[in-house]
Amino acid sequence: MSSITSPEFLITSLIVVASPGTGALVTLAAGLSQGARAAVMAAIGCTLGIVPHMLAAVTGLAALLHASATAFDAIKIAGVLYLLYMAWAALRDRGALAVEATAPPRAAREIVVHAILVNLLNPKLSIFFVAFLPQFIAADAAQPTREMLALSAVFMAMTFAVFAVYGVFAASLRHRVLERPSALRWMRRGFAAAFVGLGVKLALVQR
Repeated sequence: MSSITSPEFLITSLIVVASPGTGALVTLAAGLSQGARAAVMAAIGCTLGIVPHMLAAVTGLAALLHASATAFDAIKIAGVLYLLYMAWAALRDRGALAVEATAPPRAAREIVVHAILVNLLNPKLSIFFVAFLPQFIAADAAQPTREMLALSAVFMAMTFAVFAVYGVFAASLRHRVLERPSALRWMRRGFAAAFVGLGVKLALVQR
């Protein structure tokens, strides 16, 4: 059986993708704040944000990153600070998390770049590619790099599909949220608390 169609790989990858995290949260926020189109753009951005981690794992840069405590901590700190900034932005109702009935639509490029940054500054993804995916590549594989790229492609496709579903579902609730100012306030507080929680969780990640 091919590693790509291995039930263990597919189920575990789906659990990893569907678990609440920064990417899922950003996509949900995009759907609530700007609608279905923005949610899909955010899902695309989160998926593209995986590419650097994948390339680092394939070229061996990820292994060097985890061998260097300084480099790992630098990326981790940058990710934590960015999550705290997003928590502040959520409370201030500005930027990517601004939810207003009359707010102008954000440019697709802005949404995608923001989502890419979220996953780019997440060292847990490089850990995933270094520690998890290689388990599904046979030790005697003729083309291990090709298999790694194929597994990564499946993981990225899952990421886009799951995040897009999350975001479009959130977009379907957008008008109900906008009609309830109190719900909107609690939603912003909830996003802020979630980003702070994710920042704390990321700060505790070890190499």
